[in-house]
Amino acid sequence: MSDVVSPPVPADLTPVESPTEATTTAATTSGVELYGDRRDVVVVRVDGELWDLDREIPAGHKVEPVTISEPDGLAVLRHSAAHVLAQAVQQVNPDAKLGIGPPVTDGFYYDFDVETPFTPEDLKALDKTMSRIIKEGQTFRRRVVTEDEARAELANEPYKLELIGLKGGTSDDDNSENVEVGGAELTIYDNVRGAGRESETVVWKDLCRGPHLPNTRLIGNGVQLMRNAAAYWRGSEKNPMLQRVYGTAWPTKDELKAYLERLAEAERRDHRRIGAEMDLFSFSDEVGSGLPLFHPRGGVIKRVMEDYVRQRHIEEGFSYVGTPHITKDGLFHTSGHLPYYADTMFPEMDLEGSKYRLKAMNCPMHNLIFASRGRSYRELPLRLFEFGSVYRYEKSGVVQGLTRVRGLTQDDSHSYVTPEQAPGEVKHLLNFMLSVLRDFGLDDFYLELSTRDDSKPDKFVGSDEDWAAATEILERVGRETGLDLVADPGGAAFYGPKISVQAKDAIGRTWQMGTVQYDFNQPKGFGLEYTAADGTRQQPVMIHSAKFGSIERFMGVLIEHYAGAFPAWLAPVQVKMVPVAEAFDDYVKDVAARLTARGIRVEIDLSDDRFAKKIRNASKEKVPFTLIAGGEDAEAGAVSFRFRDGTQENGVPVAEAIERIVTAVAERSQQA
Repeated sequence: MSDVVSPPVPADLTPVESPTEATTTAATTSGVELYGDRRDVVVVRVDGELWDLDREIPAGHKVEPVTISEPDGLAVLRHSAAHVLAQAVQQVNPDAKLGIGPPVTDGFYYDFDVETPFTPEDLKALDKTMSRIIKEGQTFRRRVVTEDEARAELANEPYKLELIGLKGGTSDDDNSENVEVGGAELTIYDNVRGAGRESETVVWKDLCRGPHLPNTRLIGNGVQLMRNAAAYWRGSEKNPMLQRVYGTAWPTKDELKAYLERLAEAERRDHRRIGAEMDLFSFSDEVGSGLPLFHPRGGVIKRVMEDYVRQRHIEEGFSYVGTPHITKDGLFHTSGHLPYYADTMFPEMDLEGSKYRLKAMNCPMHNLIFASRGRSYRELPLRLFEFGSVYRYEKSGVVQGLTRVRGLTQDDSHSYVTPEQAPGEVKHLLNFMLSVLRDFGLDDFYLELSTRDDSKPDKFVGSDEDWAAATEILERVGRETGLDLVADPGGAAFYGPKISVQAKDAIGRTWQMGTVQYDFNQPKGFGLEYTAADGTRQQPVMIHSAKFGSIERFMGVLIEHYAGAFPAWLAPVQVKMVPVAEAFDDYVKDVAARLTARGIRVEIDLSDDRFAKKIRNASKEKVPFTLIAGGEDAEAGAVSFRFRDGTQENGVPVAEAIERIVTAVAERSQQA
């Protein structure tokens, strides 16, 4: 696995010098002694584990510096900022009880048990209190404690006491608990004011695994609280509801400003807002959360996406199949999905004495198609594909527009291959997937390799040999693409490892797109066999893949990537015809009919609005081509082209205009 690299550092961060490793030789030393002359070093990595700079390091350990601008350093910065937030809350409200406060992508949060929810004014006041704490330059000091000592010191913190009881057995469902008790030792971090041991005062403390920055001053002025929300303690609806405060932290104020600008741009591109403005889709309480209703224009985009990917699958050797939305739940026991996925499936239904479930994945039914008759090695690879409607019981708190839904359509395919064919099929699927993304205008991506977590054997099925062979194939083929291959330990499906494509959109956000998953479990569970060349019965390898992932989520990503301004081939309305005056209505109708005959989606604005408003409306609707016709145009058999950027080209002959539009659509041009 040596060729799997760390995620790329975001481009807007200060470049990091290559780490200078050292191996300790003295009986004990510390990160301060090794790297004290480098102001950018905030923690050290000791044999791969992050340590505070002032911790004593025994001889014989490999040590390397970690700067504040690299991913691990940013996480430490944000975790330290979370501690400052918690201290600020308890300064303002001493009765507040502490939950957990982990770093997260681009920021941090901390959970509190308080009588009254935080208001925006509260967050502004907390920002100021945090700023004062940061400027004090309080030292973060680590102490190892026994369980009894921790319970005595934190007797008034009921949630911390519960976490102490979890030491050595934290929940798999909430890894954020590991920031408290996930290490080999139980530790408390003191926030210390003053210089020199004799004049120091402990002003605050927290149960924490660490590590932290040497002092609060290093947090700097790139910190801002963002919002608050309700959150169940440890993510369970059975537990108390706490108040979660979110913040962001960056090494510099300029980086904070750039992040806030990215957030503002993301808000402008929010697919839920654009979807409503462009009349693409909606949600209704009468239908239910996470179940989208596609309107005519959204339906056009969905159909174009489906037509495209259906044809591409046929060209790539797949056979189109169809399976029902509901099945007896025994099928999911055979596939192994129950009990692993039971919590994300809709509840069972009792029909005529049998238990049924809404389909949450398509693969078990594809296995039944494979098993419906005898198979020969000559048929392999056998590639099956469908637009499978599946249903996932996502918690209401995580349902979000089209990007996290309960009813979704997967462009789901399964390849059944001989073991010898598996590497070639994985390569074929990856190339297929990347070409699809490029056609949709996404061309900046890397791969993520999700593997088994060996410390949690109950979460995965299959032998060590099967996992090793499958992982080696995915890693080798992924590396051969020439793309960065990023490790995702523990992220595999229960039945095998996977590669996912992580694609960046127009404003640099990364989205997980399609996946290729290697499955040696389901063929065994279903007893799938083929007759080999020597006449023996052999078990095929099953490879799952989805190019979009789900059509709904992919559409949501595309809406935000293009900010609703789709290229002409995807746009729900490709041409808007606008007559300068009523006298030219028949002329534009004739041009529209000729465009429609060539397969172009056209609308004519024959409303009573003034001409200037019609042009503004076409611009707001993000139509790729607006064709205008007045007296000179009609006399010359021409139209005036108006593009989305506001530029205009007058007197274009109608035949030429039609060919230009048809060509842009056929070539899937990204320019319009």
